[in-house]
Amino acid sequence: MRLISLLGLPFVAALASAAVPFKGCQHKVKESIYGPPRGWSRHASAPKHHMLELKIALPQPKFPELEQHLWEVSDPSHSRYGAHLSKEETNALMAPHPESLDIVNEWLASYGLAEESLLRSSANDWVTIRVPVSLAEEMLDTTYSVYKHAETGESIVRTTSYSLPEILHDHVDLIQPTTMFARFKAFKSTLHWANQVQPPVLSTSSGTITGPAGNQVDASCNSSITISCLKQLYNSVAYNTSATSGNKMGLTAYLDQYANNMDLQQFFQLENPSAYGSNYTFVSVNGGLNNQSYTAAGVEANLDTQFGFGLTWPTPGTFYSTAGEPPFDPDVFTPTDTNEPYSYWLDYVLSQPSLPQTISTSYGDDEQTVPFTYATRVCAGMAALGARGVSILFSSGDSGVGDGDPNPATQMCYSNDGLNVTKFLPAFPASCPYVTAVGATVNIPETAVSFSGGGFSNYFVRPAYQEVAVSEYLTKLAPGTYEGLYAPLTSIQAYPDVSAQGVNFLVVYQGQTIPVDGTSCSSPTFASFVSMLNDARLTAFKSPLGFLNPFLYSAGYSALNDITMGHNPGCGTEGFNATTGWDPVSGFGTPNFEKLLGLVLSLP
Repeated sequence: MRLISLLGLPFVAALASAAVPFKGCQHKVKESIYGPPRGWSRHASAPKHHMLELKIALPQPKFPELEQHLWEVSDPSHSRYGAHLSKEETNALMAPHPESLDIVNEWLASYGLAEESLLRSSANDWVTIRVPVSLAEEMLDTTYSVYKHAETGESIVRTTSYSLPEILHDHVDLIQPTTMFARFKAFKSTLHWANQVQPPVLSTSSGTITGPAGNQVDASCNSSITISCLKQLYNSVAYNTSATSGNKMGLTAYLDQYANNMDLQQFFQLENPSAYGSNYTFVSVNGGLNNQSYTAAGVEANLDTQFGFGLTWPTPGTFYSTAGEPPFDPDVFTPTDTNEPYSYWLDYVLSQPSLPQTISTSYGDDEQTVPFTYATRVCAGMAALGARGVSILFSSGDSGVGDGDPNPATQMCYSNDGLNVTKFLPAFPASCPYVTAVGATVNIPETAVSFSGGGFSNYFVRPAYQEVAVSEYLTKLAPGTYEGLYAPLTSIQAYPDVSAQGVNFLVVYQGQTIPVDGTSCSSPTFASFVSMLNDARLTAFKSPLGFLNPFLYSAGYSALNDITMGHNPGCGTEGFNATTGWDPVSGFGTPNFEKLLGLVLSLP
């Protein structure tokens, strides 16, 4: 287990040298893992001609200063609240030391990689190169192999260890793809098909029930979730967003998930007729496509766009399509092999002068499948977005505390450190302290859904904004509860932060209306209400909310519907229980928009 506060990231002074003799220089292991994560096995040697797109991360010596800016501009009690940084200001705080640039350039040049063959991020903190496996193995003193996943059959090219000349170790944070086996799957736990497919007509169940805000809600919302249901449940029926406030809503897609526009228009006709005919801005990142054939429609992308843009219309929407890894067939030459969508997406958005004020992502994987170095660097990129005034929300995961299985005999939560012991499996990026993680609820009155991902990170220390709420929860646990299954109680980042409905969302997919479950439903839902709050602040000539958590943990929780029932089983246990106040199942609860609106408009 490795715990880190990104504020304390060290920067070791560069070793001065006019000319560094890399060839023949002693290599030292930079990063290694015990073996491939559970489910992956070595299949064959990697073809020497197979092309790899390697991303090299250089240290960010000024990150502590960037993090301090983030805390100040996100804290409603601070005099700098809302004074978000510009692209240029964040780039300056993310930039590597000039000597790191120089020495890495010399190393690359020693292998014939000239400047014109390199791709750099806008802050110069990432360098991307395209090299064959044979050259990558020489540069990294390693051997790549083809690994196959038992459940999905997908194959990727990876290694379990790589080395660098010792003189480079303080000038390179990480190089990937090397030891990363994370699949960053979409968080949707259930897809209902066949005889459960719904007719393309909304439920007309009569009667009402009392919602969490004390208002009356259509009784049909207890069996299926629509745009109207969410606005009723979360008390925003009376609010109309603006198309001209300057507010924007962003959604992300990875792994060849395509949002089908015909499905979107059909959904609008059914659930928000005023939005029919409207569209969003499509942005391709790293070659992300926009395949509009019905057969290519993605349930996850359709869910995000239909509910995210349907709830916030007429707020302009932006949909980022980031190319994922092409499946690697060891018998067929594949031109590239990459599985790190967040770094590509972060490279792109941080290079843009203007960004949506709210962005939701519904993808992630077990934290332990993501190398520690990669997780901390991606998390630092999320901090940069927060410092620029962007509210970043992530699904908390669909496996409770690990695998969703309460049976000790069949659970599959094993550590990947060679010890093979049972451990809770936190999700990443939900475990990053610079994002807002969203769990899931069901029914009215709302209870936490059993699949709602939550727990405690093995990588990140607990930020100050969480200390009171999380410590209070931990005092309620009986001594010894789940001892050994998760990290020490006094120091770890906890999640989720909030929650929203996550079951039976009626999504139009390939022309049919189907119910979908998952925290993939919850994140765009909560994000949509955050976008409405940003719309209200911008209309009032105030700054956007930016990074939400300092506000949520200091005052915003009072405007959320506390969820006190439910639990999130997994790893052979019943998981954690929802309770009064914050808990690692539902966070602080679901939004009461009217209350939140009053709070955020009272902020400077």
